[in-house]
Amino acid sequence: MRIDVITIFPEYLAPLELSLIGKAAREGLIGVHRHDLRTWAHDRHRTVDDSPLGGGAGMVMKPGVWAEAFAAVIAAGREELGPDAQPLIVFPNPAGAVFAQATAREWSGRDWIVFACGRYEGIDERVYEFLADSGAEVALASLGDYVLNGGEVAVLAITEAVVRLIPGVVGNAESLVEESHSSGLLEYPLYTRPASWEDPLGVVREAPEVLLSGNHAVIAAWRAEQSVQRTAERRPDLLGADGAAVEPRAL
Repeated sequence: MRIDVITIFPEYLAPLELSLIGKAAREGLIGVHRHDLRTWAHDRHRTVDDSPLGGGAGMVMKPGVWAEAFAAVIAAGREELGPDAQPLIVFPNPAGAVFAQATAREWSGRDWIVFACGRYEGIDERVYEFLADSGAEVALASLGDYVLNGGEVAVLAITEAVVRLIPGVVGNAESLVEESHSSGLLEYPLYTRPASWEDPLGVVREAPEVLLSGNHAVIAAWRAEQSVQRTAERRPDLLGADGAAVEPRAL
């Protein structure tokens, strides 16, 4: 998978060089390319924003600089992937659809994603119109009902959620199956050794005996029950009227 990120703070994406994402890049499973949007600003101050038409607070990112950035980044990507390659262009945006595990699974099968990180009050609406008219596939993705200073934090989160689902990135693929949201439910409680632990308050806390039974069928049933119970307590919105998981649709 090729990942391009267009931002005015390319250094913000340095964590992508760490941990499993960085390892995947070094092993050639993904390629991450960071681009400074100001590269395509032509005045001496490398300006990428201007005041909003009609008045109002803040600044709006200019359409021309974004159009040039997309043209250059897509041309570079097609040199690597082929002249017919088409990226999914993702704008982290609080006005977008909520990014969910189903979205991560779908996007993990993509060959090419281009992230466009807005800043200030946002990006001129004509950029979205231009991309739609040019036939580009565009998605606006929100991490939740809150606002960040820019799209970079969302790109870090989305990239990690997507890339870890690419075969070969996570060593034990079975662990992906049992995680929270993989089945639409929250993950069951986890325990490790020692089975009996005295905490700093002097309270001895025992792990559930069922986990020590060695009966994998019984353990699996207990974990499934715990997942449903935890989801009902913490995220009842994930359950339908019948108590079954209702997984959000992909973007």
